[in-house]
Amino acid sequence: MPKNDPYAALRFKEFNIFLVMRFALVFAWSMQFIVIEWQVYSITKNPLSLGIIGLMEIIPAFTMALFAGHIVDQREKRNLLALCIGAFSLISFGLFLLTWPKIVSDWSKDYILFGIYALVFCGGFLRSFFGPTIFSLIALIVPKRIYPNAATWSSSTWQMASVLGPATGGFLIHRIGVHWTLCIIFGLVLFSLAVLFSIPKKPILNPNIGEPVLKSLKEGIRFVRNTKAIIGALTLDMVAVLFGGAVALLPVFAQDILEVGSEGFGVLRAAPAVGAFLTMLTTAYLPISKNAGKKLLATIFGFGICIIVFGLSTIFWVSVVALFFSGVTDGVSMVIRQTILQLKTPDHMRGRVASVNSMFVGSSNELGAFESGVTAKLMGTVTAVVFGGSMTLLTVVTTWFASPSFRNLDLRKDVEEHEKEH
Repeated sequence: MPKNDPYAALRFKEFNIFLVMRFALVFAWSMQFIVIEWQVYSITKNPLSLGIIGLMEIIPAFTMALFAGHIVDQREKRNLLALCIGAFSLISFGLFLLTWPKIVSDWSKDYILFGIYALVFCGGFLRSFFGPTIFSLIALIVPKRIYPNAATWSSSTWQMASVLGPATGGFLIHRIGVHWTLCIIFGLVLFSLAVLFSIPKKPILNPNIGEPVLKSLKEGIRFVRNTKAIIGALTLDMVAVLFGGAVALLPVFAQDILEVGSEGFGVLRAAPAVGAFLTMLTTAYLPISKNAGKKLLATIFGFGICIIVFGLSTIFWVSVVALFFSGVTDGVSMVIRQTILQLKTPDHMRGRVASVNSMFVGSSNELGAFESGVTAKLMGTVTAVVFGGSMTLLTVVTTWFASPSFRNLDLRKDVEEHEKEH
C-alpha cells in the first residue's frame, strides 16, 4: 500500500459500509433540520423561533454529553449506534405525523409548534450519543495508521450528505410539501439502520468496565484539559461557531431579504457544505498536518470574513459565494480538528473525549443558532450576522497572540509515530 495513499481507508470493506450508513443518516438528519426550520418560521414568522430550535436541541445534548461518553466507552458500539438510529426513526415518524393535515387540522399553531420543539429536544438527547459512538466505531474499523485518512473520508461523507440533504430538502418542500418530505426522511433513517447491521459487533477495549461514573467522567475531562492541542482546537472552534452561526437565520434571508423562496433556501443552506466537501476531498491528497495550528487559525479567520460578507449582501449569488467559501474554510478546520482528536485520544477514552468535543463544538452550533436568533431579534438580522463574524475575527486574533504553543502546533510527528506502530 503506498505510503501516502489517499484511498487507504476506502480499502477496508467495513469502512465503506460505515460511510454508506453515515451518509444516509446525515442526509436524513440535515434534510430534517432544514424542513423543521422552514416549517417553524412559516408558522411563526419570528426569527427568535429559529433560535429556540437550537436551544431545544442544545439543552439535552450538552447536559447529557459527558454521561453519554461514559456509556459509549462501557458498551459495544455497533448495537449502541443501532439503538440510537432506531430511536431517531421514531422522532422522524413523529414529525411526519405532526405535519399531516388529517391529524393536526384541528390543532392550534401553538400545539403544533410545541410538538415540534419537543421532538427536537428528544433529538438533542440522542445526538449526545451519536457523536461519541460514531467516533469510537471508526477506530474499531480501521487501523491506527489510517486514522488521519479515515477522518478525512468520514468528514467528507458527512459534508456530502450535508450538501445534498439541504438542497434536496428545499427542492422537495417546493415539489411535494413538508409532510411528504418528512416521509422520505423516515425511510432514509430506516435504510441507514439496515446498512449498519452489515458491520459485525466490535470488542469493548475499555480495561475499566464497570468504573464508577464520576471517576470515569473526571478522567475524561482531565485528559482533555491536559492535552493542549485538543483543548486549544475545541475552544477556538467553539467560540468561532458560536458567533458565526449565520446559517440558523437562512430562512429569514431566503424569505424576507433575498426573497428566493424554498428552492433558494435549499441552495443557500447547501452552499457551505459544498465548499467544505470539496476542500476535504482535496485534503485527502494534500495532508494538512504540517503547521496545523497556523492553518486552523487562518481558516477560521477566513470563515469570519465570509460570514460578514454574507450578512451585508443583498444579492443572491454573492450570498451563495460567501457561504461557499465559509464552507471551504470550515472544511479545513473540521479535518484538522478530527485528525487531532483521532491521533491524540487513547482507544479506551474515545467516547468521553468525543463527548467533550460535542459539548465544545457540536453544542455550540445550536447555541450559536440561539445566539443568532436572540441578536437578530435585538439588533436586526443583518447586524446580528455581521456582529457574529466580527467576534469570530476577534477570537482568532486573540488566540494567535495569546497562545503561541497552539499557533505553532504541528501534527507530522504524531502521524509518523502512528505509522511506525503498524
